[in-house]
Amino acid sequence: MTAKAVAAPRSSKSQSARLEARISQDLHMTVKRAAEIQGRTMTDFVVHALQMAASRAIAQSDHVRLSVVDQEAFASALIEPAKPNAALKRAFTKASKLLAA
Repeated sequence: MTAKAVAAPRSSKSQSARLEARISQDLHMTVKRAAEIQGRTMTDFVVHALQMAASRAIAQSDHVRLSVVDQEAFASALIEPAKPNAALKRAFTKASKLLAA
């Protein structure tokens, strides 16, 4: 068996993917200047900015989605409120006694 036939073990490092984009010369100069101001390479600056923008977009999407779910749950609770269980009845009794004192 030759060395070429044996697959090299994969490293624990994450694999990278390439991303290409065409941008205007003005934007290129702006990004280059911003990267220099932060003491970063252009690649590091762009990757960091892209990661932050993606995280923010996902967080905003999750927030909006959760807000809709919460609104539906609230509306359902108003339309068809749950019957008080034993624990809630005890809590109301205890609260009434504490407030009456």
